[in-house]
Amino acid sequence: MTGSRTLVTLTLLAALTAVTACGRRGALDTPYEAAVQARKDAEKAKQPLPPEPEKPVEDKKFLLDPLI
Repeated sequence: MTGSRTLVTLTLLAALTAVTACGRRGALDTPYEAAVQARKDAEKAKQPLPPEPEKPVEDKKFLLDPLI
């Protein structure tokens, strides 16, 4: 009983460790920034360029923004 419990515990710890290591650390990219970066990467690799991204429209202030 103790051996199977130890095995289950080790398996769960390994799974949790693997899941926590996923992803990328740092600030999130906006869709515009990601499109600009993809265009730069394609230009470096001499691949066909994706369409030029459009600049995002400035965000309007909303009454409840300070609460968020």
